[in-house]
Amino acid sequence: MSDLTAKEQENVRAALRYLRVRWEKWENVAKSLDVSQATLTHVMAGATVTASLAFRVARRARATVDDVLTGKFPGICPHCGQTVPAQE
Repeated sequence: MSDLTAKEQENVRAALRYLRVRWEKWENVAKSLDVSQATLTHVMAGATVTASLAFRVARRARATVDDVLTGKFPGICPHCGQTVPAQE
């Protein structure tokens, strides 16, 4: 059981996918978040997303936890559905 809703967990997964593209490999994402690649593999396959992982993603993405949980990070264009890059 997670402290996060199903929608919040999916939003964290979307942020993780964005970070994977930005940092080129899951290995880089895992190192940056200080988690194992196995953990990311399980999470991306549908395992429970912990609040701790959500905080780590927000911290490394330089986004607020609220933005990650609500899906504002990385952001989706309301017109075309494309991911909007986060501002550095």
